[in-house]
Amino acid sequence: GKKTVSLLGSTGSIGTQTLDICREYPERFEVAALAAGSNVELLAEQVREFRPQLVALRDAAKAPELREALAGLDGPLPEIMTGEEGACAVAAHPDVEATVTGIVGCAGLGPTVAAIRAGKDICLANKETLIAGGPFVLPLAQEHGVHILPADSEHSAIFQCLQGLPEGGMRRIILTASGGSFRDWPVDKLKDVTVSDALKHPNWSMGRKITIDSATLMNKGLEVIEAHYLFGADYDHIEIVVHPQSIVHSMVETQDSSVIAQLGWPDMRLPILYTMSWPERLPTSEETWPRLDFVKMGDLTFREPDRAKYPSMDIAYAAGRAGGTMTGVLSAANEQAVEMFLEERVGYLDIIRLVERTCERHRQDLVATPSLEEIVHFDLWARQYVKELVGEGSAV
Repeated sequence: GKKTVSLLGSTGSIGTQTLDICREYPERFEVAALAAGSNVELLAEQVREFRPQLVALRDAAKAPELREALAGLDGPLPEIMTGEEGACAVAAHPDVEATVTGIVGCAGLGPTVAAIRAGKDICLANKETLIAGGPFVLPLAQEHGVHILPADSEHSAIFQCLQGLPEGGMRRIILTASGGSFRDWPVDKLKDVTVSDALKHPNWSMGRKITIDSATLMNKGLEVIEAHYLFGADYDHIEIVVHPQSIVHSMVETQDSSVIAQLGWPDMRLPILYTMSWPERLPTSEETWPRLDFVKMGDLTFREPDRAKYPSMDIAYAAGRAGGTMTGVLSAANEQAVEMFLEERVGYLDIIRLVERTCERHRQDLVATPSLEEIVHFDLWARQYVKELVGEGSAV
């Protein structure tokens, strides 16, 4: 049958890839509602092609522009809403079974919660939902009988490895990391890193922020926290291994010491496709979905991540073990610090120092089981605190 979905963040990278999939499988997926930030031109194109019933634009000032862009649309105009209210209405649209959450940052939290309360399965591509919102969102999803289906490469790999594994069958999770732009650099050169050095990622083409996170390995630290929330694994049972080829996307060791891995070319679309098709597997065309060729692939290698090169690992594990609001603070402080590095206002090594100092400062205010308001409050606090540290020049 056909699955009806709504899409949050339709003009971003997750959003456009999701719509590529809907375009390729028109008999399987229908898009009932779209939410975007401010890219009116692209949103109007998407509305013309996919004919949703409801469209939301975060930037209310641009709504007239969107109406104008849709003038002369043959057939009924979609309903247009704006702001947080619009995004929440898209997320919880009565006709949809699943909501794809591609909005970046804490802006994705409210709409995701609205979708869960409306009983929609979540195709999760927004890290903050679990890293900041985990202590609030997970009990809510359980209460509403909602599935959270991970759309990023590593968690999709783990999720796929766990299919059919009995309750309690998992012994540990092994997350693979590419090692980022500096995996072959000596540690003592990192103090001289420039923004353009950091943006050269060897395997994946991604946005600027996540490319920096992959250089510092913070993205893997954040994924450790997400894996803890998604799969209930203890932090002692989640490990990181550097795998430069990015073919093995992650592994699960079962209680009897067997290890199951998920492999594929580095391609973000496959995990998104699986969140949408789950529990089914859709046949793909070899033209658009190249098949893994083991002989062409050649050697796969693995090595231990260097803790001196990647201090973010220990900080992320410590934040995870502290729990509550600490993980959201870690993520928000990192986001702010990375933004300032990209603007060349702080050095590369300052990123992790700023994050560490913000987490230290938060210890005295940590809330173990926070409300949604508290989660959002500390997200904003952490960003502000990083700005203050940089303003005082006391990071370095």
